[in-house]
Amino acid sequence: MTSHSDRYQEFHAELEQLKSQDQYRSLRPIEKREGKYVFLNSQPLINLSSNDYLGLATDQSLHFRFFSGINNNNVINHFGLGASASRLLTGSHAPYAALEQTIATLYQREAALVFNSGYHANLGILPSLLGRKDVIFSDRLNHASLLDGARLSGAKLYRYRHLDYNHLEKLLSQHRGNFKRAIIISESIFSMDGDLVDLAKLVELKTRHDAWLYIDEAHAMGVRGPRGLGLCEEQNLIPKIDLIMSTFGKALASLGAFVAGDRVIINYLVNKMRPFIFTTALPPIIVYWNLHLLQQVPGFQAKRVHLRQLALRLRTAFQEAGLSTLGESQIIPLIIGESYRTITAAEKLKEKGFLLFPIRPPTVPVNTSRLRISLTANLDWDDVKDLPGLAAQALQEGKNTP
Repeated sequence: MTSHSDRYQEFHAELEQLKSQDQYRSLRPIEKREGKYVFLNSQPLINLSSNDYLGLATDQSLHFRFFSGINNNNVINHFGLGASASRLLTGSHAPYAALEQTIATLYQREAALVFNSGYHANLGILPSLLGRKDVIFSDRLNHASLLDGARLSGAKLYRYRHLDYNHLEKLLSQHRGNFKRAIIISESIFSMDGDLVDLAKLVELKTRHDAWLYIDEAHAMGVRGPRGLGLCEEQNLIPKIDLIMSTFGKALASLGAFVAGDRVIINYLVNKMRPFIFTTALPPIIVYWNLHLLQQVPGFQAKRVHLRQLALRLRTAFQEAGLSTLGESQIIPLIIGESYRTITAAEKLKEKGFLLFPIRPPTVPVNTSRLRISLTANLDWDDVKDLPGLAAQALQEGKNTP
């Protein structure tokens, strides 16, 4: 009979291997957040590891206005704090209808559908719409949720080199004709490199090869476009994108996600998307908070301008300090390479008051471990001006770390 210790021996061994490869992860509970700071082990640290791009998560005036309005709208009295059912039962409360109509109106689409998270959306949409007779063309650096959704669909998957549209065109020319439906999927701002997709080129290719185009705007929502609707809006291509997906969990400091598109597709997802059908709905107060924020996003243009200027200034300072970085957004990856040096640099910068987490394989390719600097609109230049010099010093000190 297998003993308790023997039963889990393989898991212990694999965890030890991760530790030896500097890829082991553990949870670090944050004690509290105060504006641009988070507290870890009672130490206040400038938070450079959050997706709260507009700085809304700790905006007390915004929270006060929201909670003051709840009494007038009776959202808690009418619906309680939990949905207690899936959307197809009694979980599809009135705030959902208002939120989805607002999304559809903002994106000038026929309909929209809200989900519990971005991962939940990407995991369910692709398998609902595509099958074994279909084909998916995916940027190689797309988020894990898009890759997992593509694999679950059973469709043939081709991954083109990152932002290499010649490679994508070659794959489309070679393989599109062998399948019933085809879809191109891409992030608009890539979460680990901070670079931008050329949407116009993807629209051209999808049109020429009779494919759909699915764009994940998770890291662009709120921070790009004149109304903060994302890169699709900034590049004036919303009507050309078949499916626009985004989240409330990043710049909008909440929970949930959505897709906007033609009504027939939205109705099809309601009927066919298993993660949607079999998941308890979001709490009504969260849906109402999402609606409250979405209505205000167009008015945050000053925050968007400040964030872009801050990102440009800091990225330039890193380059002038001789450090390797990428992208052109509020996400600034500081490429280090080896995992152990990345971990060491993160710890040294924490000692100096900056919270940065090492990003290592398998999240990023081998030998591209990095510090992912995620800027937010509540930061100023004085908060980060010393970071390039301190980072260069930390990397120099860590060169000979075994």
